[in-house]
Amino acid sequence: MVIVMAPEATREDIETIVEVITAAGGSAFVSRGVNRTIIGLVGDVAQFGALNLRSMRGVADVMRVTAPYKLVSRDNHPERSTVRVGGVPIGPGTVTLIAGPCAVETPQQTLEAAEMAKAAGATLLRGGAYKPRTSPYAFQGLGEEGLRILADVRTATGLPIVTEVVDAHDVDLVASYADMLQIGTRNAQNFALLQAVGGVGKPVMLKRGMNATIEEWLMAAEYIAQRGNLDIVLCERGIRTFETATRNTLDVSAVPVAQRLSHLPVIVDPSHSGGRRDLVLPLTRAAIAVGSDGVIIDVHPHPEQALCDGPQALVNGDLRELARVMRQLPPLLGKSAVGDALASA
Repeated sequence: MVIVMAPEATREDIETIVEVITAAGGSAFVSRGVNRTIIGLVGDVAQFGALNLRSMRGVADVMRVTAPYKLVSRDNHPERSTVRVGGVPIGPGTVTLIAGPCAVETPQQTLEAAEMAKAAGATLLRGGAYKPRTSPYAFQGLGEEGLRILADVRTATGLPIVTEVVDAHDVDLVASYADMLQIGTRNAQNFALLQAVGGVGKPVMLKRGMNATIEEWLMAAEYIAQRGNLDIVLCERGIRTFETATRNTLDVSAVPVAQRLSHLPVIVDPSHSGGRRDLVLPLTRAAIAVGSDGVIIDVHPHPEQALCDGPQALVNGDLRELARVMRQLPPLLGKSAVGDALASA
C-alpha cells in the first residue's frame, strides 16, 4: 500500500502519517521526488484500512500496489517522471546525451574529452574515478583525485557530473563532488550500496545487472526509493547472453517494457553493450528509435592510449555523426535533444 501526498503537504503532515502508521505496528518509508512525496507502507493492510488514511491532512490518495516494486511502479504514479541533474532533465519528451571518458586519467585528457562531448551535444559529463574491473590488475581509477579533476572540468565546461560509486563507505565522499551517482552493473544488487545512495539526496543512475531480469532491475531501484529517493534513472547497458560477437547483448525491448512498468526514466548505454566503436552509433540510433530517454557514451581524445575501454570510445568523425543523430532523430519521434530544449527554454 502507498500513500500519495498532495503537492501542498507539509513536513508535519508527513510526520503525522508516519507516526500513525508506526503506532499501528507498521513501517512507513518516505520517498521524495521532484513533484510529490510517496509513503510506502509495510504491515497489516487490513489494519491500515481502519485508520481512514484518506481523510488525513495532506493526503491526495491511498492505493494498493500489486507490483512488488511499489514506489517505482506506474501503478501509483501513472505519469512518467523527469529527473533533473544539475538542472538538466532526463525524462519523457527529451533525449539526454551523457558523454565523457569511461575513466578519468589526467586533467588534460578529461577536459579534452568533456569538450568533445559538449561539442557533440552532451549536457551531462560522465567520468569514472572509481573503476571496478573484472581483472584486479586492470586500472582501478584515481579515486578522490579523479573526483577533484571532474569537479575542475565541471567548472571549466559547465557540465554536471555523473560518476560511479562502488562502495557504501565512499557514498558521502562521491556525493560531495558528483551531481549524479552511478551504480554499475556489478553492483546492481549490492543492497547495502543501493540503500546508502538512496539516503544521500542525489539523483542516481542505476545500470541493469548483466544477469538481471527486468523485475530484478526494478526491485534494485526499489531499494533506493525505499530510502527516500525517487530521483532514479534506469540504464539498460546490455546483458550477458550466449552471444560472443558483441561485448554484451543490448536488450532494446527492455526500454519500452521498463517504461510501461515503472515511471522512472530509462536510458541506454550503447558503448558498454556493443563494446566496439563501430557499434556505438547504430545502437544509439536504435536506442532513440525505441523511445530511450537518453544515452550514455564513452568519449576519449586518444582512445588508443586509453587505460579503460578505448576500443569503444568515440572520437573525431564519430562525434560529428553523433551530433547529427542527436539533432535529427529525436524530433522524428516527437522529442527534442536536451541541449536544444534548454537553448529554447
